[in-house]
Amino acid sequence: MEPVTDAVTQAVTVRYWAAAREAAGVDSEPLGLAPDATVADVVAVAVAAHPALARVAAVATFLVDGRAARREAAVAPGATVEVLPPFAGG
Repeated sequence: MEPVTDAVTQAVTVRYWAAAREAAGVDSEPLGLAPDATVADVVAVAVAAHPALARVAAVATFLVDGRAARREAAVAPGATVEVLPPFAGG
């Protein structure tokens, strides 16, 4: 999914943690998406903007407004999506 630039968009914030932050090169960023966006759509737009993120995103887990979310989960306007790479240790 390409970033949406017309009048029918929703803004979401994407926060990157650990290896995801390193791959993206930023801590967080706003993205404009279609109103019916899912976590998978957010990931696709983020990876398009930051190709190095693809490897991390393939194994990451996601939070939407602090709650665990699958890739098919809807993302409401104004939501925060967090990209959490696997963490080592206990």
